[in-house]
Amino acid sequence: MNEAEVLRQIIDQDKRYKIEAYLFVLEGLFYARNIFKKEGHVTGQELLEGIKRLGIERFGPLAKMVFEHWGITETVDFGNIVFNLVNSKILGKTEEDKIDDFKDIYDFDDVFVAHYKPTFSHFKTRT
Repeated sequence: MNEAEVLRQIIDQDKRYKIEAYLFVLEGLFYARNIFKKEGHVTGQELLEGIKRLGIERFGPLAKMVFEHWGITETVDFGNIVFNLVNSKILGKTEEDKIDDFKDIYDFDDVFVAHYKPTFSHFKTRT
């Protein structure tokens, strides 16, 4: 069974998250490895940092909305996706890795919304 078939099987068993969420987490893993200059394992917090940065880079102020569309509303959702991938043998884990590594690491409103409030000062006319 190839990885695409395994992903479809995961989604059939756990309907909380869309396939795009799984693909983004995998992309976030490569992004985190690049940030932290690691070739192998990254911690849950490192992965979440990579996901955060990639989300901001890719979606800007729409990141929170995109993640919600995929079924992701808090950082533990990324952990659930990771552990679904681990349980399906797409990803590996160490003995120290646990779902708690992903709980309440950052607030989506703070990270993806508060920093993107529009400012219109550059549109003001000069008098």
